[in-house]
Amino acid sequence: MKKEYAVIGLGRFGGSICKALSEEGLEVMAMDMNEDRVNEYAKIASHAVIGDSTDESVLKNLGIRNFDHVIVAIGENIQASILTTIMLKELGVKMVTVKAQNDYHEKVLNKIGADRIVHPERDMGRRIAHKIISNNVLDYLELSDEYSLIEIVANSRLAGHSLLDLDIRARYGINIVAIKRGKEVIVSPLADEMIQKEDILIVIGAVADIGRFEKREMQNDY
Repeated sequence: MKKEYAVIGLGRFGGSICKALSEEGLEVMAMDMNEDRVNEYAKIASHAVIGDSTDESVLKNLGIRNFDHVIVAIGENIQASILTTIMLKELGVKMVTVKAQNDYHEKVLNKIGADRIVHPERDMGRRIAHKIISNNVLDYLELSDEYSLIEIVANSRLAGHSLLDLDIRARYGINIVAIKRGKEVIVSPLADEMIQKEDILIVIGAVADIGRFEKREMQNDY
């Protein structure tokens, strides 16, 4: 059976999630207090309803506890976000992902049992910053407060050398876990693997170590 999702809050963030899930062919219920937004997503989501998510009776009538995953994407109303999250967990929703406005909001969400907390604006800002710092960075993903994963295009400093020659793990404490070369993906590349220009390197490690690698190896191309 297909998993069923509910997205509460149809602003820019919630709306994009609703579209993405729907495009994957998944069952999605879209919910917002704004009638115009609900009408917009009625053509996209499986179901679209106008409702106040801080009203427990509304959530019960929607059978919210039967959804596999609920995304709380409420905008600037932190109180509504918190109250909605509390009620979702009390009603027995197994997985609740919540958009946090700031670090204080995140602390509260952690205390009340949110299963996953996201900071879309902050995280996107960091991803863009890394792309600005180095034109070679294709993507940047935080795995935790201390560890990240990046996709980076091999420049002329790295090309023509084997992983053993570069000794990146010893020098920077980071690991190249895969290499994308055209349509080919080399997972767990061996030490004698030669890096080619335009290879996409999948690198994982501590944020500070990745930063040192970017600064020394990627910003001084020749």
